[in-house]
Amino acid sequence: MAAQFIEVPVIADVVGGHTARLDDFKGGVESVIRLRPEFPVETLQGIEEFSHLQVTWFFNLGSPDDVALHARSPRDNPAWPATGTFVHHNHRRPARLATSFPRLLKIDGRDLHVVDLDADDGTQVVDLVAVFQEMLPRGPVTQPTWPGEMLADYWRDASER
Repeated sequence: MAAQFIEVPVIADVVGGHTARLDDFKGGVESVIRLRPEFPVETLQGIEEFSHLQVTWFFNLGSPDDVALHARSPRDNPAWPATGTFVHHNHRRPARLATSFPRLLKIDGRDLHVVDLDADDGTQVVDLVAVFQEMLPRGPVTQPTWPGEMLADYWRDASER
């Protein structure tokens, strides 16, 4: 069966924040998620009462030629086991989507000011929603040791770079 495709709107754009497309030191950076003008401001009504957002964004700054449908070592580090495409949290997956959970600082019209959004300036946002604690994973979250090793500096403050 051939792959099927869906069409999703781009609802917002990331303004400011990260610009270097780096793997680590993503913490403490403020950016703006700017809702596109075709979406009424009232679509954000009540969101200011929540501490965090769930933001789904498209790796539009990368290339579809980078999609990798095979097992490989994360960050090309042979110390970590080769894992399949759907284990990796990067732009090399077929849909080229990512999900982040930034803290909402304030809202100014169509601008949602956030911190700890790991998307770069110019990234297209395809969805955002308030985080409900009840919708987070239930039960213990388990993983092998290598993600913790790989991401030890991921949320370190960007000023420490």
